[in-house]
Amino acid sequence: MKEIWILGIYVKDRLGTINTIQPILTKFGCVISTRLGLHNFEETDEKCAGCGLILLELTGDHNEFIKLENELLKLDGIEVRKMIFPQS
Repeated sequence: MKEIWILGIYVKDRLGTINTIQPILTKFGCVISTRLGLHNFEETDEKCAGCGLILLELTGDHNEFIKLENELLKLDGIEVRKMIFPQS
């Protein structure tokens, strides 16, 4: 059965962790069909928030999805959650 996989990555320190997250996302770029980055705007400081959320829609080999998730889970300063939807 085909499934739709979504990984959510909550980044607690956007500027401090981008150099560790980006190489992993590049390495697994062939299984990432959609990438959406969300962050809040700090109205009090008129600047971007230090935290953010990355949503990944994955396609292809499920073994690669698991490898991607496991590499992300090793990183400090982020939280990873996944959603798997069965597709009929």
